[in-house]
Amino acid sequence: MSQRSTDPLALAGQKLHWLDQRQRVLAQNIANANSPGYQPQDLAPFAQALERAGAGVAMARTDAQHLSTGVDPRARKDRNNAERKPDGNAVSLDQQALKVAETDQAHQLALGLHRSWVGLFRSALGRNG
Repeated sequence: MSQRSTDPLALAGQKLHWLDQRQRVLAQNIANANSPGYQPQDLAPFAQALERAGAGVAMARTDAQHLSTGVDPRARKDRNNAERKPDGNAVSLDQQALKVAETDQAHQLALGLHRSWVGLFRSALGRNG
């Protein structure tokens, strides 16, 4: 098994690590939902984290009909200053719960992909158990 950053097992492992970190950040946000002046945090998207790490993995748009990798202009932004509570706290429990669910779903997908790749390697090596 290759340890290159483009190796599917390595990428799945990196994604699982990123998801674990994100879940911790979101849990911190929820824990501070009543702390005066607290501003919610989040990690940079996984693709940006890979680029910064120099993983060399970038999505390429090779056809005009492919979906763009840019930001969707319809996407909602996090709470702005006008939506803060009077004590300055900007944590929205609804938004944080959605992010936690999204992170959990992505974790299940990455774990399933990791297990599939390990199963393929075991089959190739003749180890089915």
